[in-house]
Amino acid sequence: MNVEDGGRAGLRERKKQETRIALSWAAVQLVVERGLENVRVEDIAAAAGVAPRTFNNYFSSKAEAIAARHLDRARLIAAELRRRPPSEPLWEALRHAVAARMALGVPPPTGAPDQQWVDGVRLMMSEPSLMGEFIKAEATAEAELAAAVADRTGIDLTRDLYPTLVAGAVGVAVRTAMQHWLRADPPVPFMPLVEYALDQLARGLPLP
Repeated sequence: MNVEDGGRAGLRERKKQETRIALSWAAVQLVVERGLENVRVEDIAAAAGVAPRTFNNYFSSKAEAIAARHLDRARLIAAELRRRPPSEPLWEALRHAVAARMALGVPPPTGAPDQQWVDGVRLMMSEPSLMGEFIKAEATAEAELAAAVADRTGIDLTRDLYPTLVAGAVGVAVRTAMQHWLRADPPVPFMPLVEYALDQLARGLPLP
């Protein structure tokens, strides 16, 4: 493959990824606004500016499209961790990696959210049909983050559970922050909750 062919291939892959992200984000936005049962694949495709058949090239269901938003964000966190300076302490690097990539996800990372948006996310997260897709996405995400932690620390994943334990703890921190964000009255920004959870883990979870 020459340079020109490689450039075209790279452009195609970027466009495919952009389409995937657009479809996933459209699915999230529409379901938060209308409820899962009131959103059709055709609605998602129209919101993303593509044909309905294009949706089926990327996702097998609305649930998979919604969970993909979480998975993509988690993969970017793992990639960001690999880019952090080697001299940076692990938990500091994790906190920076999460902060740098959290903007891809739901909820919005900063600022007090709109109550209608919070209510919509709460309903979306409670949908039974989404649970299986979220569990699959979280398992994949934690495996990729564990691999990044293993590479950074030089710890063999097959011999020591530390990288998997760290990845699992980060996943719990994000999920716990999400649950607190959904319950907060009045609404509060999401990212400070994640940062607080990660800081508490880094300190060994001391009593408040």
